[in-house]
Amino acid sequence: MNIFGRLVMPLALTMVSAPALAQSIDPARAPVQSLSDSLIALMKAGKKLGFAGRSVQIAPVVDRVFDLPLMVRLSVGPAWTKADAGDKAALITAFRKLTISEYANNFDGWSGQAIAVDQKVEARGTDRFVKTILSDPKADSVSIGYRLRQNGTDWRVIDVFFKNSISQLATRRSDFTAILSKGGVKSLVGHINQLAEKAGR
Repeated sequence: MNIFGRLVMPLALTMVSAPALAQSIDPARAPVQSLSDSLIALMKAGKKLGFAGRSVQIAPVVDRVFDLPLMVRLSVGPAWTKADAGDKAALITAFRKLTISEYANNFDGWSGQAIAVDQKVEARGTDRFVKTILSDPKADSVSIGYRLRQNGTDWRVIDVFFKNSISQLATRRSDFTAILSKGGVKSLVGHINQLAEKAGR
């Protein structure tokens, strides 16, 4: 199974905690736990569901866990402020499709993998950082970190870090900047949609 695609993506299963400890857990940890549990479930049902079925299953989790509009704005950079409402909506729609497609493609089968979510949540300014470890009986364990920001009363993921250091947001921004400089926002929308379609093959 290919866990990581062209752009690093994210995970499931948690460390068991005592009730007393659970009371002190930072609420920013909950979205990461939810994503992790959902991805393990996706992997276990992967072959039976097929790509389309996995996409349907993970879509509401992506909507709930990630702050997609903010992720797009941060990935696009200054060009976001110059884009009109229609282009902004198209970018968010394409980015959502890409995120769902990558998860549906990369988490396509289960062979004993598990994800442990660290009980400790790090404060990074007003953001939070949650670490996880993806274990695989047939491969080395991989560390995946999530940066979250509060949106109203909810905590949402705004970036994912491979080995807790390689930012998906920074990787995307570098890629997007090159596309924007050549063809503008509409070209970027097309580029993101192409990536999503490629992930679904």
